[in-house]
Amino acid sequence: MATLLVDRRAFLKVSLLAGGGLMLAYDFEDAAVQADGVFAPNPFIKISPENGIVIVSKNPECGQGIKTSLQQVIAEELGVDWKDVKIEQADSEEAKYGPQYAGGSTGTPTNWDNLRRVGAAGRILLVKAAADTWGVPEAECEAVNATVRHKPTGRTLRYVELVTKASTLTPPELPTVPLKDAKDYKVIGQAISGVDNPKIVTGKPLFGIDVKVPGMLHAVFEKSPVFAAKVASANLDQIKALPGVKHAFVVEGGTKLDGLLPGVAIVADTWWNAQSARKKLVVKWEDHPTAQQSSAGYAQRAAELVSQPPTKTLRNDGDFDAAVAGGAKVVEAAYSYPFLAHAPLEPQNCTAHYKDGKVEFWAPTQLPQPGRKLVAATLQIPEDAITIHMTRIGGGFGRRLRNDFMAEAAAISKQAGGVPVKLVWTREDDMRHDFYRPAGFHFLKAAVDGSGKIVAWKNRFVTFGEGETFASGASLNDTEFPARFIPNVRLETNIMPFGVPTGPLRAPGSNGLAFVFQSFLDEIAHAAGKDPVQLRLELLGEPRIVTNADGKIPYDAGRMRGVVELVAEKAGWGRKVPKGTGLGIAFHYSHQGYFAEVAEVSVDGAGKVKVNKFWVAGDVGRPIINPSGAINQIQGSVIDGVSEALHQEITIEGGHTKQGNFHDYPLIRMPDSFPVEVHFKDTNLPPTGLGEPGLPPAIPALTNAIFAATGKRVRTLPLTKTDLRPA
Repeated sequence: MATLLVDRRAFLKVSLLAGGGLMLAYDFEDAAVQADGVFAPNPFIKISPENGIVIVSKNPECGQGIKTSLQQVIAEELGVDWKDVKIEQADSEEAKYGPQYAGGSTGTPTNWDNLRRVGAAGRILLVKAAADTWGVPEAECEAVNATVRHKPTGRTLRYVELVTKASTLTPPELPTVPLKDAKDYKVIGQAISGVDNPKIVTGKPLFGIDVKVPGMLHAVFEKSPVFAAKVASANLDQIKALPGVKHAFVVEGGTKLDGLLPGVAIVADTWWNAQSARKKLVVKWEDHPTAQQSSAGYAQRAAELVSQPPTKTLRNDGDFDAAVAGGAKVVEAAYSYPFLAHAPLEPQNCTAHYKDGKVEFWAPTQLPQPGRKLVAATLQIPEDAITIHMTRIGGGFGRRLRNDFMAEAAAISKQAGGVPVKLVWTREDDMRHDFYRPAGFHFLKAAVDGSGKIVAWKNRFVTFGEGETFASGASLNDTEFPARFIPNVRLETNIMPFGVPTGPLRAPGSNGLAFVFQSFLDEIAHAAGKDPVQLRLELLGEPRIVTNADGKIPYDAGRMRGVVELVAEKAGWGRKVPKGTGLGIAFHYSHQGYFAEVAEVSVDGAGKVKVNKFWVAGDVGRPIINPSGAINQIQGSVIDGVSEALHQEITIEGGHTKQGNFHDYPLIRMPDSFPVEVHFKDTNLPPTGLGEPGLPPAIPALTNAIFAATGKRVRTLPLTKTDLRPA
């Protein structure tokens, strides 16, 4: 947890709003609030007789529940009942709120302390206002349910009655603000449904795709199937004559895959007319070298590279070769996983209005500030000429960490003469112009001694990038488990160039690596004649913190042991199951969360897999701010991971993506879903995030259970590539 450093000038800015309201916020310019060199988040509270208590949500909401849980933290310390709170989505204003983003499961750990202090400082200010009004000591007053009560006399004043008085008082310094004891929490720890749920289930406008602004036109954007190829020619005159079409033009674009790419824009009075015209668009594209690339070619190149020297060696502990030579048993295997699309249910979209050198956005972006920078560089305008209204995001999973859709909408609006433009991608656009989770190829070798203890481990990882630089989402950390837990470890990589856009997908890196490493651990356990849980516990060893030589990148073996033991207990590990049914276990540490999972799977005579149930044990500190949202995140993570393993693959052929919609890139459907039983281990550590760390163990728990049920090892994803029928 980062340390909050606040200099002596740090204070809560207090001012009367128009209409007699009280606004409590960090004064960012005066406060110099820092955490590890980065300005801390700056959410604020507004209290007024007209609107009651409004808490501003500063971060984008993409289904991770942060718009509810972080506001619970403020409400708790402020001393208000949740039913009396209104939540307001902030615009993108980092100078006012500090960093605003959704990614990395960082929302909770980076805001936990700061937001509690913001709420507590507001409560203290209001208590002082009441005490001064009554002429009594503050110690005789308490704040409950947005009311200050004088304990000896029973007198009360509501917060909304105290705003004028409170605005005249000297605010407390944040580091000195006393916080509530956890035993007194009334809002934190409550299972609260998402604040947007009523609008979502009733179809009220909320998402980026719902935005309407006066005078708005609708746009579509055709890009080359081969990434970044330029337009050679297009039948623009024919398109301009079609019903409803207002503009049709070539957007020159550039070569950076995460920026504005070349294409043809069509702007019309309705999206239907724009898309109908697009179907008659004929574009010839220039040749591009990526057209020579394919998934089959990548796999062939990976097989060639593994016999060559590595591009780089990430870790080389002990003497791997000697340990293998002296091992009682050696296990070797090759694993691979494909490119994956993010496939959010809301395709990419953005509304932009370029006017007089400025742009106003309504955008479902996970990273608004980098979006601002991208647009400023693309249009050659200052960053402060860009306004971003953050909308609800209909699924991000890392896709909306890239802001290409913002650059497209802004460029189209400008080239169309400065009209407001709503750009909406089709499902096919979204699938074929994603920033894919990179494919990966792993070649592993391990040895065990006579007692079944793992004494050597080697992984040659063939992945994508340039030179020695990994592509986005394609890296391997030199501390990836089981490194540091085995005496002789060698981690090597080969990096091959490519032309496919890649990026982080939910639990970046870990979503593929956990499948490989936890599956191979399972192979070793069976080869050594050991129970998979027993082998993992022996490998983890006694509870302790394991670090690099410099003391950094800690791994808490005790916390991982705790969740492994808990999930094994809850799943009834070792119990007898019917023929064709198996239990599989896996664990993984990522995004500050320790998770272990057990899957129960049945495989029928036709090789069809049925997931019966999952058990999950997680350690993300305490408290669990919103149990409803927490369980939702873990259940969704597991189902998401299983869906990836069962069905999903992006195939590159001729430099472009073959799949285009849910018929050839299927998501798991409700009839194929399954129960997910979630348990959180209570540890006395600050809370961390939940959007991502529950996903990685799900895939190897599934594939290990399939082995237990069938005796067939899944080493390549998706499962459709493995014949699971009985021999």
